[in-house]
Amino acid sequence: MASQSRATLGVSAIRGNDTGKMLRKPIEFAENCASLPKYCARMGIAQNMGICIGPVQLNTPVILAPMSGITDRPFRSLVKRLGAGLVVSEMIASREMLRAAKHMQRASTDCAEEYPMSVQLAGHDPAIMADAARMNVDRGAAIIDINFGCPAKQVTSKLCGSALMRDEELATRIMAAVVDAVEAPVTVKMRMGWNHDDLNAPRLARRAEQVGIRMVTVHGRTRMQKYTGSADWRFIRSVKEAVAIPVIANGDIVTLADIDRCLADSGADGIMIGRGAQGRPWFIAQAIDHCAGKPVRSPPSLAEQGRLIRDHYVDMLDHYGERRGLRNARKHLCWYAKGLRDAAGFRRAVNTEDDPDQVLALIARFFGGEPGAEAAIPRLAA
Repeated sequence: MASQSRATLGVSAIRGNDTGKMLRKPIEFAENCASLPKYCARMGIAQNMGICIGPVQLNTPVILAPMSGITDRPFRSLVKRLGAGLVVSEMIASREMLRAAKHMQRASTDCAEEYPMSVQLAGHDPAIMADAARMNVDRGAAIIDINFGCPAKQVTSKLCGSALMRDEELATRIMAAVVDAVEAPVTVKMRMGWNHDDLNAPRLARRAEQVGIRMVTVHGRTRMQKYTGSADWRFIRSVKEAVAIPVIANGDIVTLADIDRCLADSGADGIMIGRGAQGRPWFIAQAIDHCAGKPVRSPPSLAEQGRLIRDHYVDMLDHYGERRGLRNARKHLCWYAKGLRDAAGFRRAVNTEDDPDQVLALIARFFGGEPGAEAAIPRLAA
């Protein structure tokens, strides 16, 4: 009922009303890196320390993955509010950023407010990548991440993203230029290789370590696989064995059991969660609890989800403007509804409604906590 009454006020009336403050948790840092999960020792994983990315020390081995069009400032803020530590921005094209393209500027501002935040850059020109790295560090980025993993054709056709795994010399020059350009630690995200005929991630990771890269994240697929098939966590172990810097495993981590299997198979120092957080921004915090050997917090109730979703939606309208914000919010609203009763009807409604206040009312009605609705909340698979 409370959600419905707020909805009648309209979007403008609730902007700036941070009802989610009760869920805020301080980001903790340690003088020394904290211990990793108890289950690592129990499962025979040789891992005793938390993740140290140069001078940035984290007490959790769980990182929010960069996802283009998804891990924007509103989503990162929500995940942080729910208890996450390190988050990574959506990929930013370095050349366009330096040209001060409006949406690229918006994607990369306010880094200091999200500390510790990693900004991911994509590009193929070492000098331009270096300049973009300097600009983001000046804005408060704690870490710069280089994208060698994006499989999208519009990215690889410009010799960016995972296409750079086919040119190790150029990839190495880019990494060296960025490392030399900034004081902040530099990391890299890559795939296993371009295809299964050239699984060169261990070799490229060694080059990365040699030029000063502080951490490597590996998605357990090739570029040609894109997102088909299954992530090969066992392959990531070959990267871990090739370098002394931290290695993070990525791909297909959507349950707590996945975390255990991924770390056991890969021997990685931590995990990066991407699509597993779509529609479940609280999963990052649950994964952190699991990795710390703590009782895993329950998912929010349906009514609590409604408040979080409303806040996320209004934040997107404020960040992008109402027209673009509504359009960008639709995919998130559809993910939030997955598994709930009449999700198909809700998706149809939000995908065809152009009035921001009406969408707010739809959110309030759908997530309003009607009797019996709790049973429809999708629970975290074990």
